[in-house]
Amino acid sequence: MLFFIGDYKMNPAAYVTITTEQGAGEEVLKGLKKIPGVKKASAVYGRRDIVAIVYKPTMDGLKETITWRVRKVDKVRDTETLIVVEDESAFSRNEEGKIEKFKL
Repeated sequence: MLFFIGDYKMNPAAYVTITTEQGAGEEVLKGLKKIPGVKKASAVYGRRDIVAIVYKPTMDGLKETITWRVRKVDKVRDTETLIVVEDESAFSRNEEGKIEKFKL
């Protein structure tokens, strides 16, 4: 299933927030690098330790990657998955600060 935002085709995507074991952020980020479909991941401040952006060509592939790969990375304690909604109002901002069609 592809999502369409205007004329932009978007593969199913999700933001996954991750809580790690104490002090394990770097180790978990190394594990996430090995997973195809994890497009970006970064350590963050707050209640969660890492935010990752995951995308796959199908919704089943997305669910499988998050459930069986991301959640199984050593020292991941908890995750919350936020599926990106197909929405015409979604946008991205480019390097110059101008609004563009949504891009992950």
